[in-house]
Amino acid sequence: MTILVTGASGTVGRSLVTQLLAAGHAVRALSRDPRRAALPAAAEVVRGDITDAADLTRALDGVVAAHLITFGGDGYAALENGPEIVAALRAAGVGPVSVLGGWDTSTLEPALDAAGVPWALLSPVEFMANTLDHADAIRADGEVRVYDGGRTSAAVHEADIAAVALAVLTGAAPTGRRYVLTGGEAVTLEQKLAAVSDALGRPVTLTRLSEEEARADLVAAGLPPEAVEFTIALENDPPPIGSIPVDTVREVTGRPPRTFADWARDHVDAFRAHAPV
Repeated sequence: MTILVTGASGTVGRSLVTQLLAAGHAVRALSRDPRRAALPAAAEVVRGDITDAADLTRALDGVVAAHLITFGGDGYAALENGPEIVAALRAAGVGPVSVLGGWDTSTLEPALDAAGVPWALLSPVEFMANTLDHADAIRADGEVRVYDGGRTSAAVHEADIAAVALAVLTGAAPTGRRYVLTGGEAVTLEQKLAAVSDALGRPVTLTRLSEEEARADLVAAGLPPEAVEFTIALENDPPPIGSIPVDTVREVTGRPPRTFADWARDHVDAFRAHAPV
């Protein structure tokens, strides 16, 4: 009775592996580099890439349920081999399946629907873990310099995403639906940094850049033009869904979602000056 977790060394996958093991399930974790995955010893870590259906076929031997991601490779591009993945799932008799969605629909979701595989889509509005993008600046001098339009985000803790995936994979939550996942509150970047500051016990300040300054910084950081404009547009005209808390986590798990302050305490070491780069 083994459950497969793809993207196992990622933000959500790592938490899901830990939670499945804690609940007494056998876990097979798919990783492109098992030596660097640093997953719990109780997990069976196998080499493979979800973009390669042959890798997935080998990993599915003896698996009863699977957590999949809809993107792969270094660039996190949407999967193009959805039908091959679904064929491997059907051949192995796997189900239920939880799917962590990305920004764009991949070929995986329609292939699952067409094949009648029992699955559920997990749609987080934003990861609290995105705040780790500021870890270098906070470690260096405690100052975050960004373009900030004051938008609010109902970001969700990765452990709550994983908890919903666990419920789907173990039959505690139904397949056949999309789970929109948020935290229980909508917070600004300034509030997020205040929570990190509280967890660290030292000041973390926000310096707001102009659009022109932000564009120059983003280009200097190596972002392609479309990513630069997307970042600016997200601040100027954020999608409303991103700032509206929904009660999915409580409905599925029976407890309220973790707060951003919880997340900051859980990850405080990443912001300490001695943290590895």
